[in-house]
Amino acid sequence: MMTRREALAVLGSMAVGTLGLPPIQGDATPPLAPGAPDSPERMALIEAFRTRSDGIADKFEARTHKSDWTMPYRLFRPNASGRLPLVVYLHGSGGLGTENVKQMGLGNIFGTRVWALPENQKAFPCYVVAPQTDRGWVRYGDPSPGDSVARVVPGLGDGARVAFELIDALAKEFPIDRQRIYLTGQSMGGAGAWHMLAQRPSVFAAAVICCGSRSLDDPAAAKTPLWNFHGAADDTVPVAVSRERIAALRKTGRHPLSTEYAGVGHNVWQWAYTEPSLVRWAFSKHRTV
Repeated sequence: MMTRREALAVLGSMAVGTLGLPPIQGDATPPLAPGAPDSPERMALIEAFRTRSDGIADKFEARTHKSDWTMPYRLFRPNASGRLPLVVYLHGSGGLGTENVKQMGLGNIFGTRVWALPENQKAFPCYVVAPQTDRGWVRYGDPSPGDSVARVVPGLGDGARVAFELIDALAKEFPIDRQRIYLTGQSMGGAGAWHMLAQRPSVFAAAVICCGSRSLDDPAAAKTPLWNFHGAADDTVPVAVSRERIAALRKTGRHPLSTEYAGVGHNVWQWAYTEPSLVRWAFSKHRTV
């Protein structure tokens, strides 16, 4: 059984590769953290992340982007010089709002904080932005007759559109390397990530997606290297949604990475963002066109 101290040591080695992991090569899935998803070893790694990342959210500055509506966002600035990467995190439905807080809390702590951990910033300094939407990331239309739920419809979503504007604005304000812009999101934000990859396939260097809900985009339009995660026991967004997307990409000859965790439900982000190879894999990708 992994002790708390050992788990912290493993977490601390996530960025610099001191676990004896081989270099990231081609399309092979990097080694996963040891232990079954519900094992003491794996759960200790998740709890160690919570401990190690405590207080990091306070380092994200509260800002807003003005468009035809105002998008709140949180921005982490690296303590490094030169042109640096940008990580864009899209929250799930639990982060919906305008108060510029919820996209940093609850389950969102994993996807926002992991990039800003001191050891990851030391190895891979980067900006991290966590925008907040109160209208989702994909495009919605009026409910169907007799229904009260808004329908997903074709076209660029308001949340995605303004998030693209925000990326452009940050790239003008700060020395951001446009060849190294990374996209990640979970649940509703995972759908937003698939949506943004399909709508603007040449923007991002890589994507990390957790349990993305359905969207109307053709998955095969996503030309960006990506690592998709899903819990096999997810009863909110069935794992079949991810399997269909991955299959569509593989039919085109591309090689997305796909990791499923047995027995894990919708909160797959706890396992995904604590994979020791994740950050290193993402930053091994650079956009070339």
